[in-house]
Amino acid sequence: MTVLVTGATGNVGRLVVDELVARGVPVRALTVDPERAALPESVEVVVGSLAKPSTLPAALSGVESVYLAPYARTVSRFCELAQKAGIRRVVALSGSSAGDTHPASSGHGFAAVEKAVEAAGFDWTFLRPGAFMLNSLGWAGSIRERGEVRSAYPGAVQTPIDLADIAAVAARVLVAEGHGGRIYGLSGPEGISLAEMAAVIGEVLGKPVPFVELTPEEQVAEWVGAGYPEGVASWLLENFEATVRRPQVPTGVVEELLGRGGVSFAEWVKGNVAAFS
Repeated sequence: MTVLVTGATGNVGRLVVDELVARGVPVRALTVDPERAALPESVEVVVGSLAKPSTLPAALSGVESVYLAPYARTVSRFCELAQKAGIRRVVALSGSSAGDTHPASSGHGFAAVEKAVEAAGFDWTFLRPGAFMLNSLGWAGSIRERGEVRSAYPGAVQTPIDLADIAAVAARVLVAEGHGGRIYGLSGPEGISLAEMAAVIGEVLGKPVPFVELTPEEQVAEWVGAGYPEGVASWLLENFEATVRRPQVPTGVVEELLGRGGVSFAEWVKGNVAAFS
């Protein structure tokens, strides 16, 4: 059974390819840039993307299951073409923000993808991870240049997840039965505050990394200065504030589905220490 991985050059999609190959599953990868993806030799490559539906019929022909990257703009056309190609299973990357009402939330796009895939009648599974550990790379410049982390809400407790754990879950549900019609909320193995994350980075680097608390207004100004739209900055800030009032707790889904512990934040930092040095 060949699995089509869309967005195979993306942060998660590229890891899904590796997970499937490691399981001995035949993989077809849809990517706009095969050279940059540096895909394994065993992977069949189709040049294209979800953004160009004209490239999809060739990618979908002869496959049964699809890992679907979240691209709301053309998801309806993808579903039409996938139905025509006889696709049975679709595992879609979504997000914990699906259903958010804030105008700038990423959840609107995730909800659109979920709605279209479900309505099309596939054997679907939706993966809804929360914050990515990768997001902490946004502090890397400040740590390198000032030796500090700057953020509002040091007590905001999230459950960040490693992208590799998301990919491992995606590969698992793509090849195993019993996951149809399921929505999996994915998290890392621990609830950890922003201040604690900064402390962990310091421990790994072997030096203190002070946490400089910003006011909400200062945080928005810094994000806008870094290129974030003001609405997105406002939405992100609301998320931080919400996890001060209601600290996030691990869902345990990664552990349940993979039969192992998820990657901890400390383990992730050790694997990415060069970015903070």
